[in-house]
Amino acid sequence: MAWLGKLIGGVVGLTLGGPLGMIAGIAFGNLFDSADSAGANRTRFQSFNNPYMSRSEQKNMTFFVAVFSLLARLAQADGAVSDKERRTIESFVNSDLQLDPQSKAAALRVFDAALHGPGTAEQFATQFYESFHDDQALLQLVVDILFRVALSDGTMAIKESDIIKNVTRIFKFSDAYFDAMSRKYSVASVSEGAYTVLGLTADVSDDEVKKAYRKMSIEYHPDTVQSKGLPEEFVKVATKKFREIQEAYDTIKKERNIK
Repeated sequence: MAWLGKLIGGVVGLTLGGPLGMIAGIAFGNLFDSADSAGANRTRFQSFNNPYMSRSEQKNMTFFVAVFSLLARLAQADGAVSDKERRTIESFVNSDLQLDPQSKAAALRVFDAALHGPGTAEQFATQFYESFHDDQALLQLVVDILFRVALSDGTMAIKESDIIKNVTRIFKFSDAYFDAMSRKYSVASVSEGAYTVLGLTADVSDDEVKKAYRKMSIEYHPDTVQSKGLPEEFVKVATKKFREIQEAYDTIKKERNIK
């Protein structure tokens, strides 16, 4: 993540603005000060202290800060964040995103800053939607991440469910979409889960299955996601989603004998 070099709090906060900018400022604002107080060479930070970020870098930053801010609000939905919940976040960082040490440290700084900083999940989601409202696949990816983390222990608390449902509504998804995502992570049969992955029910026609598959396979194709300029670690998550779509379609094809 080359853009992480610009994570000097005041710069990032001014660049992002809004509640996410405040979280970024809290997360990284003391990097510069702590280096001074430790007697480190101030000049090594000068190349990073650039108030101008490209559009791609700003999108990266917004996506990165929003995801870990939302995860923080999700983790503390039922009160204090437990050691188990924190391990869940760290597992997501290590296993799903496979972040390098610098990026992992940055992610956890955002997570911790959001735990103690201002802003609600709804405000974070709203700012995210303002930046990505025209990209349904990325909005779906964020909802998918929230579900994965919330249900990683096998259950979802009511307050966690409320947060995710509010986020889906802010992203302009229907309650039916939320219900479908809930079924995806709690279905009893492989077949039912395959339909849910494609956003379908088992009573649709073969043509509808093919249409949904084509649409989602294009939206989540690694080349498509890569072209959007997201941090490479989140491209990995989208790639897993792409494989999931392929597997779901293969399951339905075999069940229906679709050629």
